[in-house]
Amino acid sequence: MVEPAIVGESKLLSQLLVTVLVVAAVLAMRYGINRWRRREDLDHGRRVELVLSMLLALVTAGGIVILVDLWELFGPLARSYRNLGLQDLAGRILLSVVVLATTYALTDLVGRIIGEFTGTRSSISEHQREIIYRLTQVSLYTLAALVVVGLFTRNLGSLLVGAGFLGIVVGMAARQTLGAMLAGFVLMFSRPFEIGDWVEIGDSEGIVTEITVFTTRIQTFDGEYVMLPNDEVSGQPIINRTRKGRLRIEVEVGVDYDHDPEYAAEVARETVKELDRILDVPTPQVVGKRFGDSSIVLGVRVWIDNPSARRMWRARTAVIESVTDAYAAEGIKIPFPQRELMGRAEEGGLALAERRETAPAPDGGPEDGANG
Repeated sequence: MVEPAIVGESKLLSQLLVTVLVVAAVLAMRYGINRWRRREDLDHGRRVELVLSMLLALVTAGGIVILVDLWELFGPLARSYRNLGLQDLAGRILLSVVVLATTYALTDLVGRIIGEFTGTRSSISEHQREIIYRLTQVSLYTLAALVVVGLFTRNLGSLLVGAGFLGIVVGMAARQTLGAMLAGFVLMFSRPFEIGDWVEIGDSEGIVTEITVFTTRIQTFDGEYVMLPNDEVSGQPIINRTRKGRLRIEVEVGVDYDHDPEYAAEVARETVKELDRILDVPTPQVVGKRFGDSSIVLGVRVWIDNPSARRMWRARTAVIESVTDAYAAEGIKIPFPQRELMGRAEEGGLALAERRETAPAPDGGPEDGANG
């Protein structure tokens, strides 16, 4: 006859083995689905993403149900639910695990649902969509934490009061971080820039790559990534060069004073109109800037769409080359600065030189220079 202790050990080992297999299967399925979702050669629509998120949630929930049934814990869970888990410690712990695991599975699904309902709205930016998802995620985890804490204590109100005082202390210690977070919400609603915009914030200039609750990340034109706290971003002047989808480029050129500046401006205007990278509307303009030291300075203004650093430099180079060729063909001179250096002999210096020429030599006779 088999002893009960041996039977119990064998059952425990089988339960542990099945538990490991179920957990491994759930993790493998989640990994496979996420990897298939991230494949760049497949074009996933929003509805497909939503179905995949629901599948991930079902896989996780199914694994939890299998484990609960395997360990025969439906009864303790039911008692814990009826009695708020005040008598059955194992049920409280297991119920806490179930609540946290369910919340983790729901966050991804909620993110896909938010993307499905807000993705087609042009009035909601990517930054705002991210903020909504993060706030929803924090709310779900906070609710789950309150449920878990409520399973282990009767006096939840006193605990919340203590947490409130602790929050005040933490807030005073981390006021800079909280200031950055509040500035992030201000940026979310004011929307001075979006992801992909070309901005200049203080001494930093580049393309916005990411906007979070606390920081704004910019990739400079040198390939460096700059992370700016949102409170510093909101406290500095912000120049958005791509706000209207186009950028004005101005190139200065000098024209010799012997030429007609109006004719030179017309030649420059007509030659830049033929460039492919330049917008027809607004039309290119040539304005007088100032009287230079050796030339009349004209400003050639053109506009480009979808501005970027590469497009800006290409357009600027094309304008310089076309204006230079057009002026050379029309005989319009682009002068370079010239200076004439002249010296002036002082009267005292000349008198001294004359005295030196007529001064006697040390031996009493005249110097050789005087005889010459």
